Amino acid sequence: MENKLWKVLGTGFGIAVTLGGTVGTGILRKPGPIAASLQDPGLILSLWVLVAIYALLGVSCVLELSLSIPKAGSWYGYAERAFGRYIGFLVGLTSWLGTVTALGFGSYTFSEYLIIVFPSLSPYLVYCAIGILALLWFFHQLGVVMAGKSQEWLSGIKALALLIFIAICFAYGNGGVFLQKTTAPTGLPLTTGIMTALLSIFYAFDGWHTASYFTEENKDPVKSMPKSMFIGVIIVAFIYLLINVGILYSLPLETLSTSKLAAADTTKALFGADMGRWITVFLMLSILGILNTQVMFAPRVIYSMSRDGLFFKQAEKVNAAGSPTTATHLTVFSACIFLLAGKEINERLSDIATFFFVASYLAGFASLLKLRVSEPNLNRPYLAWGYPVLPWILVIISTLFLIGTLVTNLGSVVYVVGFILLSFLIFKTSGLEYQKKA
Repeated sequence: MENKLWKVLGTGFGIAVTLGGTVGTGILRKPGPIAASLQDPGLILSLWVLVAIYALLGVSCVLELSLSIPKAGSWYGYAERAFGRYIGFLVGLTSWLGTVTALGFGSYTFSEYLIIVFPSLSPYLVYCAIGILALLWFFHQLGVVMAGKSQEWLSGIKALALLIFIAICFAYGNGGVFLQKTTAPTGLPLTTGIMTALLSIFYAFDGWHTASYFTEENKDPVKSMPKSMFIGVIIVAFIYLLINVGILYSLPLETLSTSKLAAADTTKALFGADMGRWITVFLMLSILGILNTQVMFAPRVIYSMSRDGLFFKQAEKVNAAGSPTTATHLTVFSACIFLLAGKEINERLSDIATFFFVASYLAGFASLLKLRVSEPNLNRPYLAWGYPVLPWILVIISTLFLIGTLVTNLGSVVYVVGFILLSFLIFKTSGLEYQKKA
């Protein structure tokens, strides 16, 4: 068997990994703070629609990139091709480290919910988090086919659970915020509220591009990738909108605006406090789906970098079942190290990672513009809508979001600048600039 990824994934996996990589606890937590700052249900829902449109337009651009550069790693491959080895190295490294941080933080959060169900595990919280990562690591050694099927099952169960929650809201809710006379704030509070809400919604939609990490492993990417990515994002958008409508329909504004976990509070309001345990179980399921997705796509980034001579050579090893095995070892091991370093460090790293995730979007849309000029004859089976207007609009929007992440996390600026300088120093002194691609 050649040392390369298997082309065995299809449309169903693409839809599942979009749901798995996007839908998490954000949609269950964010409605409360957003309602507190905006108050008007019409305005709230319109912002969710607006970001859904951003994601759909982004899919159009990513499809052109992923089908013309069909390699593992998504944003890394596009940035490296368009802007050269250092920008590729920076985008790839930050994309991978950001996901590793998210893995550590996500597994810790999973363990926090686990001890709610099993309080006796409280003294072993970090070890529980490491344990869940170890289980996922073991499972992904079984190969890409098994991993792909597991993602389809986890995403399907998650979608079904969300639809049941939505149905409960519509069946037992009594009008909630919709029956109240509410008005949005005006002036500066409105502007601030909209900006904060947009950032929250933007993060809830993060993951809409996840299927692009697996283009190289798709059996027929030209046919299946457009279907899977568009269908996946549309499903996510409709689920998000219906959840928001259901919560707004079930809770009055005074309850919703103080809620830190709106889905749980909705269930408690409708059925009593005993239902909280079931919501906890569902949250664990949602987090597990995202962790499974991250353990699958993060190794593809450093696998691709390794193949191009921008990471350790061993990371390009693929096992007999089609998984980038050494890259998976490094990904899970690094997440465990972050866990052992403590929650505070993980939270700080998560703030920095958020900046780099948004920067990856910006680099991707800019890559499309650059490649259209530098490589006009590149085979492009799919063309982004509305070129060059649409890519430029997305570049501007992504830049504004990037500025927003810095403004809301000013303490992280020095760490972001420090990391960029350190990465440049490593790139220059290690000889990566001159190594030939494999």
